[in-house]
Amino acid sequence: MQQYKTITFEDVENSFEFQTYIKKSNELLGVFGFTDHSAGHTKKVAHVAHEMLITMGYPARDAELAKIAGYLHDMGNMVNRVDHAQTGAMMAFQLLTNMDMHPEEIATVVSAIGNHDEKHGKAINHISAALIIADKTDVRRSRVRNQNKDTFDIHDRVNYAVEEANLKIDTRKDRNIIRLILKIDKKICPVMDYFEIFLDRMILCRNAAKFLNGEFQLNINEAKLL
Repeated sequence: MQQYKTITFEDVENSFEFQTYIKKSNELLGVFGFTDHSAGHTKKVAHVAHEMLITMGYPARDAELAKIAGYLHDMGNMVNRVDHAQTGAMMAFQLLTNMDMHPEEIATVVSAIGNHDEKHGKAINHISAALIIADKTDVRRSRVRNQNKDTFDIHDRVNYAVEEANLKIDTRKDRNIIRLILKIDKKICPVMDYFEIFLDRMILCRNAAKFLNGEFQLNINEAKLL
């Protein structure tokens, strides 16, 4: 009978294969001028997803699976930005299988990765919900690669305008409040520009919060907008 292993986040993070594919994914996106998707982004998503579930009282192993999915979620960009969630899910499936991870845990990680993108995905459980929220709330100036403000597109402006970004979790008996608090320089990017780019993502976060017995809120410059 097959003997499966308990694969940890450290096992995945220290894998040369995963490190290489995340690096190459970011390089491909850089050619097209997309914001930074390096290990800095994937590690942040991993840690935020993990802490979110721990704070809400979910099992430690579930939180670690969310952490693994967070680290691997953008790997499919190595192939193409289009359908990168599904491509990345299949890459993770093969590589985690090679590591002898348990099939049930592979299925959990793969389904979270395959459903994290707003175009074709949606939350299917608390682990995928944590990944979605952690990913879509990583908005910050340091992710903008283009240093020439005169050639900023709307994605550059939206991210560059964010001076502060904090994700706050307020656990309550009846529900959890998940609040993204942004401070935006409106001279760089009007609030409406933010919504033009991120409305679909915020709706995805709002729906994901339901799997966490929660409510997603968005505050920009001290005003509640969602």
